[in-house]
Amino acid sequence: MRIRATVAAVSGALALSALALPAAHAADQARVPAENSVSKVAHTAHQGRSSFAAVASGTPYQLNATFSNVKVNNGKNIAVGTTNVVKVPVSFTLTHGADVNIHAKDFFAAVELYRGASFEDSIWFYDSTNGSCTDSSATVANCKATVSIDPAELLSEDAGSWKAAAYAVAFNGQNPSDPDLDKVGVAVKDPTNSFKLQRYSKLTVNASPEPVKKGKTVTVVGKLSRANWDDGKYHGYTGQAVKLQFRKKNSSSYTTLKTIKTDSAGNLKTTTKATVDGYFRYSFAGTSTTPAVSAAGDYVDVK
Repeated sequence: MRIRATVAAVSGALALSALALPAAHAADQARVPAENSVSKVAHTAHQGRSSFAAVASGTPYQLNATFSNVKVNNGKNIAVGTTNVVKVPVSFTLTHGADVNIHAKDFFAAVELYRGASFEDSIWFYDSTNGSCTDSSATVANCKATVSIDPAELLSEDAGSWKAAAYAVAFNGQNPSDPDLDKVGVAVKDPTNSFKLQRYSKLTVNASPEPVKKGKTVTVVGKLSRANWDDGKYHGYTGQAVKLQFRKKNSSSYTTLKTIKTDSAGNLKTTTKATVDGYFRYSFAGTSTTPAVSAAGDYVDVK
């Protein structure tokens, strides 16, 4: 199992001279998510022990800040394919004490998406960029950020239930890579959300012959496939229930004709009778690891 790495020292590359929080990355076959200085301090405070034991002392104090209205991907599950980096929008409301300067250059507020039991005990995770916050009052701000998820960093086993946590760190002039933790403030809310990270799915359909005589047999074939994050390819999704649906030429809604299952390669094949002009499609309801998908309708002209 790949668990969060607590590193004794923070490399200069992870110091926050740039304001972005880097996403996780793969390290050969033993994946170790990249943990930057900000998230490291947040985890230090939440775990009650120091990740900086070799280079820093003290314990972060409880920052006078709280999170609410945390949203991940506008409340939707996240589907990731095999090549494109998925940019996930996150937003939150940050309420803070009048003495907390959330616009200081060394103040950071972010959201972490993780797979695992909790913020401090995750198997794999991604941190957002530093939140861009707009004040709605002297002590309340609305913030937005982005989490980048690269399928090259995922394994297929990562699909399923994930959570989110929000955290803020005020360095108060301390060096992020070598802080006096007693002078650093931290606030964490965990969990804030739960969602599904899913393997992007595809579904095809082809109905033939075209055209066809009324009352004759129409053969409908297709394939259900989904992203495999282990090899970066799409593979057939086997043994899944898929609906064959039909929509009349001038109708806007589909009717289910029957339900069949994909074979060992994800293929679909069935027959039905031609009655009127219209569109055939396959429709898959989805699973916890794979999103729902419907094929574009294939038109058949009935003579």
